[in-house]
Amino acid sequence: MKNWKYVLIAVVLVSTQLLAACAQEPAAPTAAPEVAATVAPVEPTAVPEPVDITLWAMATVTEAGPPPDDWIAYDRILEEVNVNLKYEILPTGSDGEAKLNAAAAANNLPDFMQMVSASNDPRGALYNLVQLGLIAQVDDMLALMPERTQKHYNDPLALSLSTFDGHLYGLPEPPPIPRREGLLIRKDWLDKLGLAVPTTPEELMAVAVAFTEQDPDGNGKKDTYGLGGFLNGDGMGTRFDFIMGAYGVAGMWDFDDAASFGLNVRNEKYPEALAFFNSLVEAKVIDPDWPTLKRDDFRARWKQGLFGIMWEDFAALSNKSNYTPFDENFPDAEWVPIPAPKGPYGDATYGVYTGRGQIFAVSQKAADEGKKEAIARLLEWMATDGYYLLGFGEEGVNFIIDANGNISTEGLDPTKAYTAAEFQPFTQMRNQLVFYNSTQEIAARYPNWTTINGRTMQPLTYLTFYQSQPWVDGRGIQVILPPANAADFLRYYTEGIVQFALGQKEVSDENWAEYLAGLDSLGAVEYEASAKQALIDAGLLK
Repeated sequence: MKNWKYVLIAVVLVSTQLLAACAQEPAAPTAAPEVAATVAPVEPTAVPEPVDITLWAMATVTEAGPPPDDWIAYDRILEEVNVNLKYEILPTGSDGEAKLNAAAAANNLPDFMQMVSASNDPRGALYNLVQLGLIAQVDDMLALMPERTQKHYNDPLALSLSTFDGHLYGLPEPPPIPRREGLLIRKDWLDKLGLAVPTTPEELMAVAVAFTEQDPDGNGKKDTYGLGGFLNGDGMGTRFDFIMGAYGVAGMWDFDDAASFGLNVRNEKYPEALAFFNSLVEAKVIDPDWPTLKRDDFRARWKQGLFGIMWEDFAALSNKSNYTPFDENFPDAEWVPIPAPKGPYGDATYGVYTGRGQIFAVSQKAADEGKKEAIARLLEWMATDGYYLLGFGEEGVNFIIDANGNISTEGLDPTKAYTAAEFQPFTQMRNQLVFYNSTQEIAARYPNWTTINGRTMQPLTYLTFYQSQPWVDGRGIQVILPPANAADFLRYYTEGIVQFALGQKEVSDENWAEYLAGLDSLGAVEYEASAKQALIDAGLLK
């Protein structure tokens, strides 16, 4: 892309002269010098002042920090787009939601921001801010960034989900690779203890007990747990869906058909699933900090060899930059993917696939300050001239493009390769605003590599296995709007479930009926009815 500032100066000079010429009345040739003499000399047009844009977006690698202040991308954005960008990493989950809500309450939202919610519902977060009048319409921005619109904003369903009252308020980024998380187990621990891969909840319990009590790492200490995880989302969250799925109740909603649709907690098998989970807690085979752990803490623990069964993203596990600390600590260890355990009624569900991408929005305050055009220029640059820089770094330093057109790090300093842990701060925007799942990206982002002991690590092997497992198609969740009392409802919903899982409340018929009555008092029946109608209207529920 040419430097737009110099193009602008040229356009203004030429346009000024043409307009002046067009404004003259027709005259005889002899009069031309006199008319020309009356035209004032054209003064050089001043370059517009840079537009300050504040961006809040989640990090691609949460364990890594933001790019440094002297990042080359900041200089290029200023030079080529005339934007003075300030990028701030937005926390994930409830922390990110709290940060957005605090800024909204003070009417001090950033210019451009990612929608974040504790329940992983960016559409719901967008809707809430739109209702407050804090988010600008962005229909007119699409034409200002044609290449980005073609690559990123080309899904009619995604656009419709960010549309309210006939106007587009959110820019929906392409969803990440689908069904990319799955169940893993330490094969080296299984081999050491002579155990087989568990295939049922009962077998999973037996293996978890052995991993906890029989010193699977051989260090002579009782410092391991069979199972690790953390809460992310409503209820038990997605990290434990493989347990709830063994009883046919993974996720919040039953999407089977219109007749059965509703909250899964209505299913009589739900308290049975919670009772099994509580048995893991009572047996002390699950990391006891699971209710309060954050994602980064969880990942630090598996890299320290704390537990032997977990649910994890394929790339967070197997990319070289992510796996290396574990490899250095345990070079002979091996995580292998395993199928979903089959429950007592024949259910074996891995999880719920929502197909939900991230949504970005422009604050009304930024729109009022005339910043939408500058934000569009920035986004178009990210999809064109800035694509490789933000996604992979500097060509020849952090990556090369080989003879086949593939992105490679062959012959480069490994500490400067875009795949190196040291380089992660420089590509923190890549998953949020840059990548769109092109063939070149997929091949480049997850290359094979060799572990310390010479084993070939193939990230796509994990992904392929995960995607082959049985998943619930929950994409319809995107049209379900949160209830007016969403915060109170979801708080009661989640806290109650976790109390049963922890054993703070006994899973009894009486206690469960009381819990459901509490949900109904908060409008559960009305919420289910509105959700069902929204799905039927969208043609997503038969």
